[in-house]
Amino acid sequence: MQLSINGKQVTLPDERADEPLLWLLREDLGLIGTKFGCGVGLCGACTLHVDGVATRACQVTAADVAGQSVVTIEGLGGAEALHPVQQAWIAERVPQCGYCQAGQIMSAAALLSINPKPDDAAIDAAMSGNLCRCGTYCRIRRAIHRAAQAGASQ
Repeated sequence: MQLSINGKQVTLPDERADEPLLWLLREDLGLIGTKFGCGVGLCGACTLHVDGVATRACQVTAADVAGQSVVTIEGLGGAEALHPVQQAWIAERVPQCGYCQAGQIMSAAALLSINPKPDDAAIDAAMSGNLCRCGTYCRIRRAIHRAAQAGASQ
């Protein structure tokens, strides 16, 4: 089975087609930025993009995303060219423990791609499926506004 992960074609054995994408990313491809949180799609720690849409990796299989573009936190931006959301996260000092932050960033980037200037209500609605045990929600909202001002949707 061929998958497009972070712009690269990846081949996985067909017999693994029905496994959760989360485990294939972490165990087979070494993309550990996508975190396991709850395993039932409620916490958002495993959020990635499938064709630009925020998706829970624990809830989709490799077969579900075949033929689509999958982007993990590792593919969103790099050390030389951070994504505007990642830059805003640093500027606002969002992370505390950091465990949920990859999923938070991926949800925020997906939001800004469809709503480049969200208000607080839109941010709260889009981010409601991402839990932060440390409670950095105010910093998350500030970072999303900062990224929007920087033109993160471009």
